[in-house]
Amino acid sequence: MNLDDEDLFRDAMGDVTPLKNCANTQWLRVPSAKAAAQTQPDAPPENFLTRGFLEIIPLTTPLEYKADGIQQGVLDKLRLGKYDLDASLNLLRQPVETCRQSLFSFMLEAHKQGLRNLLIIHGKGGNDESHANIVRSYVARWLQQFDDVQTFCMAQPQHGGAGALYVGLRKTDKARLDNRERHAKRSR
Repeated sequence: MNLDDEDLFRDAMGDVTPLKNCANTQWLRVPSAKAAAQTQPDAPPENFLTRGFLEIIPLTTPLEYKADGIQQGVLDKLRLGKYDLDASLNLLRQPVETCRQSLFSFMLEAHKQGLRNLLIIHGKGGNDESHANIVRSYVARWLQQFDDVQTFCMAQPQHGGAGALYVGLRKTDKARLDNRERHAKRSR
């Protein structure tokens, strides 16, 4: 350090006092590789999305799904793009297996973060046998395999139209509790 640096350091540290009782401070050791292997966090769940045989959905058929117990108004608002989007996933021009893995990890992360409204861009393709339509058909099948998915439908043109889906997820338990507390305060 040169003299200017020392002066700056002394000025910055002038009013600092040393800790009196250092015996109460515990310093963590750097974990060894062996200890890290033993305390490995829970492995991510296995990807349960199906592979194999697929019924290709014709391009003329709009993709839409509503779980049991979900009101039609929720699907209508989703279809009109009235919910703010929390996150999006782009699956354009990717192999089917990559799409499968990406969608699975995206949905797990969305659940973990408590997101509600998603946009999944899958592409449309020029004919029923195009790669984009195969991915589109798989995405429609895969989304129904998630318990958290309440609804999905074709997106508005500004978000991709027939080449994208709006996905509505179930509220997390924490979000439900927060909502209950917020509304309970108003009713008092």
